[in-house]
Amino acid sequence: MAGSNPNAKPMNLTLKVWRQKNRNTEGKIVDYQVKDISPEMSFLEMLDVLNEDLLRKGDEPVAFDHDCREGICGSCNLFINGRAHGPETGTTTCQLHMRKFSDGDTIVIEPWRANAFPVNRDLSVDRSAFDRIIQAGGYVSVNTGGTPDGNEIPIPKEIADRAFEAATCIGCGACVASCKNASAMLFVSAKVSQLALLPQGHVERKTRVENMVAQMDKEGFGACTNIGSCAAECPVGISLENIAILNREFLAAKATSNNLV
Repeated sequence: MAGSNPNAKPMNLTLKVWRQKNRNTEGKIVDYQVKDISPEMSFLEMLDVLNEDLLRKGDEPVAFDHDCREGICGSCNLFINGRAHGPETGTTTCQLHMRKFSDGDTIVIEPWRANAFPVNRDLSVDRSAFDRIIQAGGYVSVNTGGTPDGNEIPIPKEIADRAFEAATCIGCGACVASCKNASAMLFVSAKVSQLALLPQGHVERKTRVENMVAQMDKEGFGACTNIGSCAAECPVGISLENIAILNREFLAAKATSNNLV
């Protein structure tokens, strides 16, 4: 594959890939060699090449999650050389290109490591815990019928911008994988902040934060100790400020709540 750069030289790489049949079996690192990899390929395209080679040999391909391949869906959850999504800051795995590596490199590829994200197979993990947290409170009440006018409720630009920044969370789970406690606070705080900042989210404001935090704890995520590795590795730059907003929302909700649990 020549790519868009005519001067790009193909690379030969050693891949150390985590292989695991399912969540109930032990996994191990398996070495693979891939040749003639174009620097213009994305990381996932390189894995496609590996799988094509494995299929030609009659071996099982490496399972990994992907969907949009445009840095939007958050499906491509890989730990590459000890970093969530790889060596390039602010980039998802699918947006990572092989030009970030050099000929002869050894690349270690692992799945997210967290009790709340069990391995489905190889590099694919079950992130449905995030879905259940959203189901617990990540929504707003709406009236059925015609679509309301977008400018019907005036919102200051500063507030709208902050809500939009929180809403950019793609739910990939890099924050959990990067945290030594496997905490989901950055993810949950982004979802809470997004809705708490807007008037449309005030109806469920108190019950939302209580229910989402309770579900987060139920799923087995760890506690936040403010290390900041989650924000440092977040591919879309979700700020730690959202965790402060969540803590404030949670304390305010508990102060006036009938739920003493």
